[in-house]
Amino acid sequence: MRIIMLTWEYPPRIVGGIARHVEELSWELARLPDVEVHVVTCDFPGAPAEEVCQKVHVHRVAAYDAPGGHKDFIHWVHQLNAAMRDRAYALCREWLAPMAPSEAPKDPKKLPIKQGIVLHPHDWLAYFSAVELKHAFKIPMVATVHATEFGRNNGIHNDMSRYIDHIERQLITEAWRVIVCSGFMKGEVEYALQCPSDKIDIIYNGIRWEKFDFDFPPEEAAAFRAQYAAPDEKIILFVGRGVREKGCQVLIDALPRVRASYPKVKLVVAGGGYRQHLVEQAEALGVAPYVYFTGFVPDDTLLRLYKVADVACFPSLYEPFGIVALEAMAAKVPVVVSDAGGLKEIVEHDVTGTVTWLNNPDSLAWGLLRVLNDQEHARQMAERAYERVKTFFNWHRIAKQTYDVYSRVWKEYKKSNW
Repeated sequence: MRIIMLTWEYPPRIVGGIARHVEELSWELARLPDVEVHVVTCDFPGAPAEEVCQKVHVHRVAAYDAPGGHKDFIHWVHQLNAAMRDRAYALCREWLAPMAPSEAPKDPKKLPIKQGIVLHPHDWLAYFSAVELKHAFKIPMVATVHATEFGRNNGIHNDMSRYIDHIERQLITEAWRVIVCSGFMKGEVEYALQCPSDKIDIIYNGIRWEKFDFDFPPEEAAAFRAQYAAPDEKIILFVGRGVREKGCQVLIDALPRVRASYPKVKLVVAGGGYRQHLVEQAEALGVAPYVYFTGFVPDDTLLRLYKVADVACFPSLYEPFGIVALEAMAAKVPVVVSDAGGLKEIVEHDVTGTVTWLNNPDSLAWGLLRVLNDQEHARQMAERAYERVKTFFNWHRIAKQTYDVYSRVWKEYKKSNW
């Protein structure tokens, strides 16, 4: 089966969580028998336009120019999709080309499953290219909805949000099946986008837990840790952007409460993007000396940060899944999370981590102090969390579930009148 994944971000271009999700899912899908994966995505400085990596064919394109430049982000997305459409169109034409010049192009519906073509756009940002390809070649489309405009903004409040919400509804309407990453997201897509329940498949995200299995001698770890905290300080690690929905402001609010009972702590905030409001908040609360903002860090640094952290905290206000929680669990770091969205499906309270109340600094401080004051119990939870990641949130299992959706769609498509 040939899978065409359409996504606006793919490493080394990383904006949010979609890039890593598509990369690691595509790698594992490409290892399955008789599966050929093509990723069509946005270009990135220094990245090749065409490459094969981990058996995945990656095609990078630049958004088409426009007279006077792109008017806004939406205009740029349309121009990117036009370029993605054209690259994927060339692939489909090649696959469906007639055997002889006098013959008609191949009918995709008559192809065996090994040569079948399925489109897989990720979020609304890849809708425009996907829907044009779907109707141009009459091939089925599976869509993954990673988040919704309604959920990100706690409602629809302006014209841009209304437009994006409309495109998201069109995406789930055009898709044969819709994949979401959690039971929470299933409910949100049903409610916010009016998607029929029986059209949705829940397939949890995964992680390559093996990437945390690297040589990191104690002396090297101690020297690395010293860049962020004193030897007698416990490190609370937050990984994420400074946007409201990730909840770093709640963690900073909780820090004075934590330090009142456990003074020797340092909060390390790892993530790029705007953060001045968080810096000012820490200064206003008098905890600025105990907060270290790293800014963007490369992967190798982030992996080491997880390894030296004493507790990882993710107090999101909105979280469709929470891949950072899986990363911490894979690194055997005790986790404290809010009960937002998919986080409570990843972390089982008092079994694989500590779950606290959403947007509640007092509850968050309680959870953090619980880990800091009972490190043996925290270690036991971290060990169980690690085993859970290996057995349940692994990409081989997730790729097989995703392929099962493709296979179902292909069989239904072949029997349909479309």
